[in-house]
Amino acid sequence: MPVTILIGAQWGDEGKGRVVDDYAARADIVARYNGGDNAGHTIVAEGRTLALHLVPSGILYPQVVNLIGAGTVVNPLRLLEEIAMLEAAGIPAGPDRIKLAAAAHLILPTHRALDGAHESRLAGRAIGTTQRGIGPAYADKAARINLRAGQMRDPDAFAEAVEALLHTHNAYLEKLYGLPKADIPQAVAALRQAAQQLAPYLVDGAQWVAQALAQGKQLLCEGAQGTLLDLDHGTYPYVTSSSTIAGGALTGLGFGPGAVQAVIGVAKAYTTRVGAGPFPTELLDETGERLRRIGHEYGTTTGRPRRCGWLDAVILRYAAQVNGLTGLALTKLDVLSGLPELKIAVAYDYHGERVEHFPAEWGSALLAEMTPIYETLPGWQEDLSLIRRREDLPAAAQVYLQRIEALTGVPIVFIGVGPDREAFIR
Repeated sequence: MPVTILIGAQWGDEGKGRVVDDYAARADIVARYNGGDNAGHTIVAEGRTLALHLVPSGILYPQVVNLIGAGTVVNPLRLLEEIAMLEAAGIPAGPDRIKLAAAAHLILPTHRALDGAHESRLAGRAIGTTQRGIGPAYADKAARINLRAGQMRDPDAFAEAVEALLHTHNAYLEKLYGLPKADIPQAVAALRQAAQQLAPYLVDGAQWVAQALAQGKQLLCEGAQGTLLDLDHGTYPYVTSSSTIAGGALTGLGFGPGAVQAVIGVAKAYTTRVGAGPFPTELLDETGERLRRIGHEYGTTTGRPRRCGWLDAVILRYAAQVNGLTGLALTKLDVLSGLPELKIAVAYDYHGERVEHFPAEWGSALLAEMTPIYETLPGWQEDLSLIRRREDLPAAAQVYLQRIEALTGVPIVFIGVGPDREAFIR
């Protein structure tokens, strides 16, 4: 069973990149299975900070081949920019290191324009998307009119297909939103050139994965966003447009559940969220601002400040349920140092009713009416950044970790204690 699936156990931004970076050291393949360049995984290595949006986080390891799977949506121009960034940093990013599944769907410039137009029309009801064209690309995928990466094998035919879809999008922009039309010749020329550059990266994703697994290679599946942003099982409508949970790895890469050995959920030692939507443990006080400041809680992709709050065990129990978690990776424990006491939400109060399960199917409106029921634990003052064994953590930190394990029923297998690549315990 050579597959490990690594997912976000909260609302995304949990620090998956640095956890993938650790697990990738023991992998042969790291594969992205959902989302697009709305995701941002940050890795700090050898004094450099690399922000990855499409290329899997295993790119820093020479032995790892990195697959962008069929479940993703890919902006060809952004992918080329990221490849160039890696090459400029001295990290090889050619077709021998990066593979692009031919079945992955593409994002065109007009998808981005439609994304922004739709958000603007929603006004006060906006979802808070990154406006990278993710939702419109997945909508075109579901409508069966979108373009797939494999079409880039024939740049001329691809250019014709791009032009046809751009005309469709321009009609929406002009007639539905009253916006200027995209410059079709310019967009077609740029995408045709991108097709020529990216064609060597293309593979039959599911077949490529099947061959690798048959050879006993270790596959690490890297999820984007988090459990509560899942299109089916998240806080709808304030969600992303793809499957962010463990099941999304199977559909997004094309293998069966029998190959899965472990499912690791990544969570911060507190909770954050970007964009609109309910957030029961959100802190709108100095403690929330302190978490944002010390934790550097600003979006990798957008730079937006993240909303911050206490750890929510109701969310983590739900993540364990829908993903089948075998382990938790807890990041940013060090950010809590210096707080006199810590709180964990163990349940919600809904008009006098105690709710212990996460009510995803109740809808966001009802979730917004729930208030957290907290347990209070002692804090600690010590700097954790140089600690490399769990038993060397302050007693209060060990109690905090033990309580999380008890509340979720999942063992903690990774603890982040600082931003550096080596600052963790496992």
